[in-house]
Amino acid sequence: MSNLEANRWFTEISDRDGSAFSLRINKKLDEIQSPFQKVEMFETTDFGNLMIIDGCTMVSTRENFFYHEMMSHPALFSHPAPKNVVIIGGGDCGTLREVLKHSGVETVTQIDIDEVVTQMSLKYFPELCESNNDPRATVMFDDGIKYMREATPESIDVIIVDGTDPVGPGEGLFNHAFYTSCLNALRTGGIMIQQSESPLMHMPLLLEMRDAMKEVGFADLQTLPFPQPIYPSGLWSATMARKGERFDGFREQDADNATFNTDYYNVGIHYGALATPNFMKRAFEK
Repeated sequence: MSNLEANRWFTEISDRDGSAFSLRINKKLDEIQSPFQKVEMFETTDFGNLMIIDGCTMVSTRENFFYHEMMSHPALFSHPAPKNVVIIGGGDCGTLREVLKHSGVETVTQIDIDEVVTQMSLKYFPELCESNNDPRATVMFDDGIKYMREATPESIDVIIVDGTDPVGPGEGLFNHAFYTSCLNALRTGGIMIQQSESPLMHMPLLLEMRDAMKEVGFADLQTLPFPQPIYPSGLWSATMARKGERFDGFREQDADNATFNTDYYNVGIHYGALATPNFMKRAFEK
């Protein structure tokens, strides 16, 4: 539920969390009702452009780097040699851009169900789409759940599930059937990473996700908390699941010597994200 108030604030009211978040806006830029969801664009006074999907804040110019970098670099540097990457969702193309910063990656296939999200991003977040024409990239608009179900077994090194909340088009990305498809498509040692909501606000969902990942046969999990200023609570997370092997550190030297620029991710941030806060530890151990 959201409302554009008379004093020119966009407010997302989250009934499930008993909270609300507001950004001051200059004007509304665009609105398209796709076959799947309502996508709106605003110009804010302090956060640049802002994308809203079905009334929920998704991406802003000012702070999207937290999310896109943490959805990509920890998994890619935790894998010994990621060559073939699949992104489910990710229609704003920011995660795709970050993945393609890794020169060792040979192919990236992005499958988002809603082309309108990418059209909006091309128009209002062109910086996020600057790698869309990279020869290693394939951008598709299709059902990512179906794509993973039909994927060639043991053909992918890293799967990034960059979807919305588990409602509407994103609902099928949070269940045993989808995780089984991902597990089958990964090579041994392969990694799946999925945005896993707020540890503070949505712990029951996070626990359900982790349990489902373990139940379908993933060998090890890591949940990485990180700041996400425009999402409920400001604290978000991504959960990595590994096939056939336990996590054993990450390529620290490669991360430290990376030739590309990041705004948030570095070696220290990666180590920090692996340090699980006590409230999360207690929940995971129950």
